[in-house]
Amino acid sequence: MDTSALNHTQSLSDLAESLAALGINQIPQAPNTHPTVNPIDVYRSHITDLLVPITGAEPGVIYGALAWTQTLEMGDLALPVPALRLRGRKPGELAEEIASRFPPSPLLEPPVAAGTYVKFWFKPEPLSRLVIPSILKNGAAYGFNRTLGLRDPEDESKGRKKIIVEFSSPNIAKPFHAGHLRSTIIGGFLANLYAGAGWDVVRMNYLGDWGKQYGVLAVGFERFGSEEALVANPIAHLFEVYVKVSAIQKEEDDKMKALREEIAALKEKGEAVEEQEKALAALVNDGIDEQARRYFRRMSDGDPEAIAIWTRFRNLSIEKYRQTYARLNISFDDYSGESQVQDSSMEEAARIMAERGVSEESEGAVIVDLTKYSKKLGKAVVKKKDGTSLYLTRDIGAMKERFDKYNFDKMIYVVAAAQDLHLAQLFKIVELMGFRDISERCQHINFGMVLGMSTRRGTVKFLDDILRDVGEFMHDLMRSNEDKYKQVDDPEGTADILGISAVMVQDMTGKRINNYHFDIKRMTSFEGDTGPYLQYAHARLSSIVRKVGLKPEDLLTADLSLLSEKHATEQEAKHATEQEAKHATKQEAKHAANLVRSLAQFPDVFLNTHRTLEPVTVLTYLFKMTHALSSSYDHLQVMKSDPEVKKARMALYYAARTVLNNGMRLLGLTPLDR
Repeated sequence: MDTSALNHTQSLSDLAESLAALGINQIPQAPNTHPTVNPIDVYRSHITDLLVPITGAEPGVIYGALAWTQTLEMGDLALPVPALRLRGRKPGELAEEIASRFPPSPLLEPPVAAGTYVKFWFKPEPLSRLVIPSILKNGAAYGFNRTLGLRDPEDESKGRKKIIVEFSSPNIAKPFHAGHLRSTIIGGFLANLYAGAGWDVVRMNYLGDWGKQYGVLAVGFERFGSEEALVANPIAHLFEVYVKVSAIQKEEDDKMKALREEIAALKEKGEAVEEQEKALAALVNDGIDEQARRYFRRMSDGDPEAIAIWTRFRNLSIEKYRQTYARLNISFDDYSGESQVQDSSMEEAARIMAERGVSEESEGAVIVDLTKYSKKLGKAVVKKKDGTSLYLTRDIGAMKERFDKYNFDKMIYVVAAAQDLHLAQLFKIVELMGFRDISERCQHINFGMVLGMSTRRGTVKFLDDILRDVGEFMHDLMRSNEDKYKQVDDPEGTADILGISAVMVQDMTGKRINNYHFDIKRMTSFEGDTGPYLQYAHARLSSIVRKVGLKPEDLLTADLSLLSEKHATEQEAKHATEQEAKHATKQEAKHAANLVRSLAQFPDVFLNTHRTLEPVTVLTYLFKMTHALSSSYDHLQVMKSDPEVKKARMALYYAARTVLNNGMRLLGLTPLDR
């Protein structure tokens, strides 16, 4: 059963009907809230309406102060009374007054004052009747709020905001290292996040695909290249070629250094140096370095043969990248690169910097002295003494070209924290050039390092190696349970998805800026908070859905009041004492209520994540929700229940599966059904 099967989205009339059945004849709706996609907005608006006459505070202040809680034990919403900014009122006394004067509500239990806080708990049955239908009707859209991407929330005709997310950005013919892996995972998540918020997202891969190193590569391919190996695995083969030719280049550099030292020593003694100078000239004029420089000059001048070879290397590499990215549920709209930045854009940037006095000459080079604005920014070199433009000039040109092409509202660079200074200098220089409007739309999302990674290629961190090793580890783990292994249709494919989930979840478990240790045994465990654990939780829910066989539309007619009642089997009822029956009823109601409360939080989690831009915000929520889910199974059994009870519980589990599926897709995971 597909979670999008009921995805016709809840309407205001649907919600009004649900609320009317609970005794509320008008939808409580504060400005800029979205009750059809976020049930908690109904509660915040309802509480605000009831608190205005008690406190005299402005509705917007009350609404903004209502905070979600860290744990369900603390309530569903909490009001920090000092946030109401009411002069002459002691917060503790006002909290007590609010709790004592708060009128009866069909949605809320009586609130509780706790110091300077007032805590609110939602009544379980009304919450179930609002949240579960909302999830069932919104389906794959539940939790996401596409109004955030509107240029004008009041007028959809003004269109959606556009964002460029630049991420991954490996260098062709160099290993796809751990930093690129983190950039890929985090960038993919951010692109999903903004898409879920209704932005028009452009996923951009800014390849390192230009420079003298491609001259080195072309020279190396003439010597060591294999057409067969190039077609089979272009990235790995080009890297092998690059390593071989670079080794020769280093030998030549060492020889030149030794010859120069020898020539200097011989001259000092007054001895002949003709032979040494001849050998040095041969290396200088015909060595790898000079051959590469000449080849890159041909590329820069547009030589058809040189460009054709470089284009082939680039295209074959991109095709290989596409296959790898597909395994991570990532595709790019724009394979950009250093080669795509026009010389005219860089020349224009240099001209504006000079004309506006942003840049200055210093010992033959061109620099931008940013210490005037912040000592931390230092002095940025934009052109070397030999006249070569640096990355900074190219990045300035690229930013301006992207703005002209896409007219973006925001651009995110997902780049390691090691490049903090480079990006800060870039943004400041663009601002000083008179393009503050563009600079202020740009944001650097940084991240820490991956520590302790190793692959079969030693220190070379190819992404395919990482994913293959983890996938094989998961496959071996799956084989250890022969009975379950036989039930899986595609064990290799399943192992691959489990391995990728393991890698991605470990990467997202902490805050982005934190370093983390790559630990294959810990990340692939089905115990604890790991990727495989989330996959197991989703597969178990999918199994329940398959076994019960109820159609999605049947679930909308479920009597959800049955979730808060105990329904013992005849055998259980015969042997249970009255006290045991009461305890069982209480436990069943508690587990159902806590799971519904947890599911209700997902839209708020999405909004909070849109503010933090941290994948761990979603991940922490999913683990808490799945813990509530796993503890409910013993108390809320489905298969042996009466038909109506089965339908109610199935509606709850189907809703849980939808939320888990939505959260996993947001993180970039592929939810497994088996």
